[in-house]
Formats: sequence, C-alpha cells, structure tokens
Amino acid sequence: YKQASVVILHKSLADDFEKFCHANDGPLPLLYRSQPGDWKCPSLSSDSDIRTDCLQYRKYEHGACTGSLKSLKEYSEQLKDMVTFYLGCSFSFEKAVQKAGIPIRNVEQECNVSMYKTSLPCYSISIFHCNLVVTMRPIPESKLEAAVVATSELKEAHGAPIHIGDPGLLGIQDLSKPDYGDPVHLHPGDIPVFWASGVTGVEAIINCRAPLAFTHSPDCMFITDLEKGNVRSSGGVPQVHCISRDPLHFSIVSAEAAQKIKTLETLIGIDPGERGIRHLQRQGELLGACLALSHASSVLITTGFPTHFSHQPPEENDGPPGALAIAAMLQALEKRVAIVTDQRAMDLNKKIIEGAVQLGILKKPIPLLSYQRESANSALMFLCENGNPGRPRFDHLVAIERAGMAADGNYYNARKVNIKHLVDPIDELFIAAQTIPGITTTGVGDGGNELGMGKVKDAVKKHIKNGDVIACDVEADFTVVAGVSNWGGYAMACALHVLRCCRIHERYLRRALGFPRAPGHGPWLPALPSVPKEEKLLQTLVQLGVRSGKTASLEMEVDGLPFYSTHSLMIEKLL
Repeated sequence: YKQASVVILHKSLADDFEKFCHANDGPLPLLYRSQPGDWKCPSLSSDSDIRTDCLQYRKYEHGACTGSLKSLKEYSEQLKDMVTFYLGCSFSFEKAVQKAGIPIRNVEQECNVSMYKTSLPCYSISIFHCNLVVTMRPIPESKLEAAVVATSELKEAHGAPIHIGDPGLLGIQDLSKPDYGDPVHLHPGDIPVFWASGVTGVEAIINCRAPLAFTHSPDCMFITDLEKGNVRSSGGVPQVHCISRDPLHFSIVSAEAAQKIKTLETLIGIDPGERGIRHLQRQGELLGACLALSHASSVLITTGFPTHFSHQPPEENDGPPGALAIAAMLQALEKRVAIVTDQRAMDLNKKIIEGAVQLGILKKPIPLLSYQRESANSALMFLCENGNPGRPRFDHLVAIERAGMAADGNYYNARKVNIKHLVDPIDELFIAAQTIPGITTTGVGDGGNELGMGKVKDAVKKHIKNGDVIACDVEADFTVVAGVSNWGGYAMACALHVLRCCRIHERYLRRALGFPRAPGHGPWLPALPSVPKEEKLLQTLVQLGVRSGKTASLEMEVDGLPFYSTHSLMIEKLL
C-alpha cells in the first residue's frame, strides 16, 4: 500500500506550507490536506485517525525536537486548531523497483533506507525554507535505467531520482553517516541513486520554528488504503547516460530528446570535402557532450586555426561562428562563458565578439583570455582557483576547430605545414583537465588535426590524408566530428535547446525543486543560430580579413563551400 509522510501544523501556517509543497513537489508531493481538527483523510483511508495511525511521532517546539510519542491523543485539544498534511513517500515505489528485477539493498539488509541532508536549497515560501533531504538506494550500474523508468511515472512517490552518482555533488560527505535512517551497504558495482525525500518537510518544520508541530518519525509512515500504482504520465521514457567518471555523474534525458540529438549528429556527419571523416565518427558523442554542458555552470571555449600562415590574419573562418553559436546558447541558459585564444589574435577576437554583440548573436560581450606556459603548473593555476584542483573555475572546456598538438609536439594544417609558431599551448589546459575532477572536455573537428581529436587518432592516422603526421594527440572526453566544424557548433547549440525543452531532463537539472520552466519561455529560442545571423557574421569575418580554410579566399564561403547553397541549408536543416 502507498505510504505517506505526515506534517501537522497550526492552521495559520497551513496555506504557506501548502504553497511550499507545490513549489517543491519532488520532495513534497501533496496527497491530502485536512481541515483544522479533522483527524481523518477519506481520500487516502476509510477509517483513519491521524492521532494513532503512525507507530511513532515526533514533537517539535520552536524548531527543536522535544520528544517521541506513540500517540497524539493527549494533544487532541491543540490538534483542533491544527492541519495535517499527508505527503508521498518513496517506500511506495520500492515494489515497482523490485518488480523491474532491481534489488532493494535496504530491504535485503533488513534496515531502514539512508536519508541525507543536502546542500541544495528548496524554493522558499514565507517562513518555510530548508535544504533538500534525499533517500539513497544503491543500484547496480546495469539496472540504473530500469530504476529510473520504474519510478519516473510515480510522481506521488517522488518520481524519478534527482541525482545519480557521486554524493559529494549534493554536498553529502560520507554515505556511512546518514542524517536519518540507517547506513545501507553498497555491493561492488552499485551506484548511489538519490531520490527526493518527504523528510524535507521535517527540516522545514525545524527551520520555521513553529511553537508546536508534529511529524511522523522518519521510519514510521502513515499507511494508506491505496494500492500502489496510479501512474501519471510525465513526458516520455527516460534514458540514463554517464557524463563523467570523476566525479561519477549520470544524467537523465527522454528517449525523444535523445533521438532528436542523434538526428542532429547524423545531419552534421556528411562529408562534403570527402576527407573520410565518417571513419572518425562515434555515435552518441554529441548527446554526451551536451548533457555534460547542460550540467555545467562555467564553460571555457577555444577556437582558432591559423592555417593561412602567409596571410595576416592567418586564421580561417571555420571555428569562430560555431564557437559563438555555442556561447550564445550558453549565455541564454545563464551559464558563465569565456573564450581563450592566442595572445597574437586577441585583438581580432575582440573585434569578432564586438561584431557578434552588435548583430544580436551574443547578449553581451564574452571575457577573452589568453594562456601562456610560464611554469609546470601554469595550466592548473589557470583552470583552478589558486591552483587548487578542488576548486575549478570551469566545469567544461570546448575546443572547436582549434589547432591541436600532434604526437611530435608540433601543430599542422591539413597540408602538413607546421604552424607551431602561431599557436599558443592551449592544449595543456585540456591535458590538465584530464587530472582535475569535475572538468569535462569536448573537441569539435572536421579533419582530425583539431584539439580534442586524440580520442580518434588511430582512425585519423589510418583514414585521413597526412593523418600519420597531422593527427592531434590530445584527447577530449567527447569528440564531435562534423563535415565542417561550424556545423558541430550549430548542432551543439540546437542540442542544448532540445535538452532544455525536455521535461525529464529539466526536472533532473533543478533536482525537482522550484517550478518547471515551460519550454516556450526563456531566451533559448532567439539564441539559436539562424541563416540571417550567420550570414552577417560571415560578412563581418570577411571584412576583418578572415579567410576560407581550403581556398584562402575572402568570399562568402567556409572550407571552400559556398555559404548560400551549403551552410545556409545546413542551418535550416538543423533548426
């Protein structure tokens, strides 16, 4: 049968507490609110009496727990002016999880589930404010998706998990020391999975310091007469994807959104230059990169391939438009974003960014940084506050059409010309990021000599012209391969938009706290690339003397492909 957490408050606080529940319906799904002095809950149970129907209660006075009680009958007079809230409970979904063939470790170990206070603040209403409390259930990695599918529809039992992976990302220091309940032992291969908990309501009662309040004792729920079931649709079938191994972090997305992003990846995978890039493509990299970006709060982007070493500026026009498309969407998603580039190209990039702001591509200018190697720990000092790996300044690095270091330490264009004298060692940031927990990386390229393409270097050496010399040796966590690198940037902007419009992913991002942001609202749609914006940006690049990659011409083309019949068409297809 369905179980419920119980919170009993003075009637003067009841309206605000109900609003608090609706504002945080992940931890506090409201099943029933009584009238003042009403001890029954007819929609949940035929003959209940809240004064005696929990095995144990807790009494709170001015925010302090002042005792445990077997019955509330002695407080019948005070209860006449009090309202009872019945809140959904995760014990109600354990049967569904078991039915899906997933072990429930706390049941196996004959103990209560572990509950933890997190560092995540709930949405505050009036005097009600507190941090989220979660339950943790260890789930074998191979069963993660089944566990999410089994619980995601059960909204009245907290629905899908709010976090899968490292407890430190929720501010939980030690799984062996729960704040409520019992420690539950993880088996080898188990992943900690966290669901919002109704014990959040207890924390809210403590913080509001009401003169008198009662709750159930955290392992003594109110048991309803309702059988488990009663599914309410939430918008699609969820999928689980690993986005980081250090710290361990999985994300959730609907199958529909994942399929859309796979379609974007297929669209950009055509090979108009016939370079053989299909041999470099790995399915699912665009989705992985964009899920990691979706969870990031601070992103560093780098671009710039000085292939035209005999021209001034030597940069090509593939890269900056894609970088700005990603940056524009990140700005719209209210993430911090900065660009790092070569010291000698700072002035050019400043002008490109100013142009993008004037054209309405960017909401505001992006900070422009440069990186030089001054000592062995320069990269660590650049990426982390005071060089402390526990305090990274960025959580994701993106390289798009950025010259990448080959195995011999040089940088080559597609024609095997060494352009090392024009390139600052930004690769070192990507190499250092591999050793810093909490920083993930993405490389976007179209030929295998770009930063981040080290992940597919064997295929580059085998299938790409001059690959044995030019292949980039530096890996990124995610490698997005496109026919033209700009297309990779456009696809990432589109994929980030798809994720933000995915209700399953959006709920997971906000940890089921606060109110859902409707897909139609927010500045994401105007931030997408468009043919008019990209046309004007390319005109700006031409005016600044930035040339087409393949032909070095100052025309409306990128990589030797005309803007109007090729690139404009790709933008329309992606949109």
